[in-house]
Amino acid sequence: MADMADMADDGFDLDAIDELCAAATPGPWFVRSLDDDHAMNLVAVSTVEDTGRGERWPAFDHGEIVAATLVQQPRYVDCADERWDENAAFIAMARDAVPRLVAEARRLRRMAGEEGVSPP
Repeated sequence: MADMADMADDGFDLDAIDELCAAATPGPWFVRSLDDDHAMNLVAVSTVEDTGRGERWPAFDHGEIVAATLVQQPRYVDCADERWDENAAFIAMARDAVPRLVAEARRLRRMAGEEGVSPP
């Protein structure tokens, strides 16, 4: 049974968020600047740190890639606002930050409950 601190009426089901985090590929995640098979940019989120060499496919292990924010050739992934690097950085950061934020939300909800304050 879920802890009452996890059941606030703020629209955030901390147990569900925790389950998503636990089901995802373990972190940490890193942004990698790679090349696709036509030597065009490929921006990815990976379980392995970027080497700085811009490896060209297939010279990197595709099993290390968690997500891509830019694949130019063929044009599979190319967001309209051109924030490939920023999106990759956010995704990589979220892998470690979201579980920590869930833990902090639980801590604050418990504190509020102990003080008799209803969580928002």
